[in-house]
Amino acid sequence: MPLESNKQRRRTANSRALSRKQTEMAEDAVLLTKAGYDRLVEELNHLKSVKRPEVAALIREAQELGPDQLDAQYEDAKNQQAFLEGRISEIERTLEQASIIDEDSAHKSKTVQVGSNVTLKGADGKSHKYQVVGPTEADPSQGRISHKSPIGRALLGKKRGEKVKVTTPRGETEFTVTSVS
Repeated sequence: MPLESNKQRRRTANSRALSRKQTEMAEDAVLLTKAGYDRLVEELNHLKSVKRPEVAALIREAQELGPDQLDAQYEDAKNQQAFLEGRISEIERTLEQASIIDEDSAHKSKTVQVGSNVTLKGADGKSHKYQVVGPTEADPSQGRISHKSPIGRALLGKKRGEKVKVTTPRGETEFTVTSVS
């Protein structure tokens, strides 16, 4: 019997470790819409195929100039290269960790989830339309809010007709969910 309980304890410990690892991986996942993923792939290809050669040419030109002009232009070109390579690395990491949002499922759901389009009515009577997305794609000026933002967190799981209280830096605001698609 003691042997079986040791095996069982090891299985349980392994199960917990696996569960923690899966949770960490899920937390590390970068939620993107298909369009957002495609935009990042397009930007990455542009940076690698167009911008990288342009910056390399700038560095070569700066090296060919005389020593008087070399320092400033060369330093500027190297700074551009560092920024470019940083952005390329950032996009590659994001794409590696990307998890595509199932927008079809979100649009068919009656509750707000990541990928849903939501219309809210404020206490002032104004309507606000948002798509709930991951933080990488969030752009409130374009109507895309992060599911981790105060409004996004408050909306998750809500249905049409429900009231939502949101605490923002401006204070507490109340909205009514008028549509979920």
